[in-house]
Amino acid sequence: MTYEQQKRLLDLVVATLLIIAFLPFWIIIPILIIFDSGLPILFQHQRIGKGGREFQINKFRSMVPGAHELLHKRNKRLLRKFKDGDWKIAAKEDPRITRLGRLLRALTIDEFPQLFNVLRGEMSMVGPRAYMRSELKEQTKKYPETRQYIKKILSIKPGITGPWQTSGRNEIPFAKRAKMDAEYASNLALWKDIQILLKTPKAMISKW
Repeated sequence: MTYEQQKRLLDLVVATLLIIAFLPFWIIIPILIIFDSGLPILFQHQRIGKGGREFQINKFRSMVPGAHELLHKRNKRLLRKFKDGDWKIAAKEDPRITRLGRLLRALTIDEFPQLFNVLRGEMSMVGPRAYMRSELKEQTKKYPETRQYIKKILSIKPGITGPWQTSGRNEIPFAKRAKMDAEYASNLALWKDIQILLKTPKAMISKW
């Protein structure tokens, strides 16, 4: 089997097992979200996948309803802060995140619905971050040296977890994160994917 075939098999097996193992979460989390901040349960938006193709990513909603409009139309100060700084670091101080949402993000539970993106073949369990087009545009403008990494990053499927998620997550600025993602994409090996998967639970717990 080729690496791609092995990885696809790993993706299908791991994603299916996790969906079954965390079955109670698919019932409890939606109920908690409704009680905490109402509907909708899921947050859906576009990310860039393999080859630069966009796909719809799914997450348990961790922000107030209408968060995008709140940022872009009603909170210019916060929007400038996002654009002037690093998206992931600025998100720490984002007032749009709900009380439950902060817990979901800290434990990475908000990412669970992306397991279905994996089953559909849009994502892998392990890979580079699934970037937003606007994020790439703004961050490569701020860090021009990262433009050399983007083509390599987009040459493979993005992942739910990856090298940066298990090495500090939000504390890692975009320039270093992009380099890590590009290096991962340049040195693909199934044993590395398994190693990252094994590190992921500890990285999730360490954020709590």
